Amino acid sequence: MIQNQSILIIADNSGAKTAKCIKVLGGFQRRYAYTGDTVVVAVQKIKSKNKYRAKVKKGDVLRAVIIGTRFKEKRKDGLMFKFSFNSGVLVNKQNKPLSTRVTGPVTKEMKINKLMKLASLSPGFL
Repeated sequence: MIQNQSILIIADNSGAKTAKCIKVLGGFQRRYAYTGDTVVVAVQKIKSKNKYRAKVKKGDVLRAVIIGTRFKEKRKDGLMFKFSFNSGVLVNKQNKPLSTRVTGPVTKEMKINKLMKLASLSPGFL
């Protein structure tokens, strides 16, 4: 469950390390975002190794897709799961990822939410 001011760990190779949620997209006065939803984020920290080669800079305002939350989620088949931290992947306005790799597993809800490109870049499913 992601809301305004939540910190996300960026799980891709775009150059960003952490980002802060600014706005949850998807409706009038929508308060929370769950796995597979899109949010607007501001980049807080970048990876210092590749500061000059990074695709993003500190302070950039971008969109991100949530790939995992600390909040327990339950599927219709009864399976409950949660991640150890809130994570997301930076995307553009057409929901295409800015990076070429996704680190860490994504949930099967990515296929349902028409995010197949993002799901194919990840190493596995949960």
